[in-house]
Amino acid sequence: MVSVKRLMREAKELSEPTDEYSAHPLEDNLFEWHFTIRGPQASEYDSGIYHGRILLPTEYPMKPPNIILLTPNGRWETNKKICLSISSHHPETWQPSWSIRTALLALIAFMPTNGRGSLGALEYTPEERSSLAKKSHTWVCDSCGPISDLLANNKAKPMTKEESELINSVTFKGEDSEKVSKPSEQQKQEVQSNAINEEPVINNVTPNFIKDALCSDFGMYLIYLIIALISILVARRFYSA
Repeated sequence: MVSVKRLMREAKELSEPTDEYSAHPLEDNLFEWHFTIRGPQASEYDSGIYHGRILLPTEYPMKPPNIILLTPNGRWETNKKICLSISSHHPETWQPSWSIRTALLALIAFMPTNGRGSLGALEYTPEERSSLAKKSHTWVCDSCGPISDLLANNKAKPMTKEESELINSVTFKGEDSEKVSKPSEQQKQEVQSNAINEEPVINNVTPNFIKDALCSDFGMYLIYLIIALISILVARRFYSA
């Protein structure tokens, strides 16, 4: 099976954690990985450590993965699939040459960018994000344990030219159709108390049903219009006769 061989190879390549990222499959599921990344330097995430899940389809690498962050970060909602051109939200832009390492490097690179309405984006202030970055060191994953222990002092291997080009081509999707979510006061209080550490819940609800409903109503309108026009033509022919 191509996907198993590919994932086994990637697991071997990523077996040694670095100072920037670490990733590994779960012991009982090769298609679910947990990852840890360090926040990008010279940003409000600089001191942060962030943990998440990667859910891979059985067709990987021909189809893209789902990427979900679990640690409160102020950039994206937790326990929700991130909408990237490198994720399953947009399989049309996925390239089989991308890998789990590529996805992690892209995620780190895009953390400081403006969400601009991308799906799952949050509008926290730099101060709030910095506060979350400091608190992230105490976050504990039910499967992996304290995430502060998951990164090492080993330097990550330099990014290749191909990886750099691939990452530069990665973009967030939904920027024109989705609004940035402003956190409620309750959300901020929960985050500030560092009480968010529940089991992940994957949100798999898409707005396609809205489009389907609109298309259905429009179709019915056209049918009624055609029937009305036919009735008028029949009536005119009847009376003219």
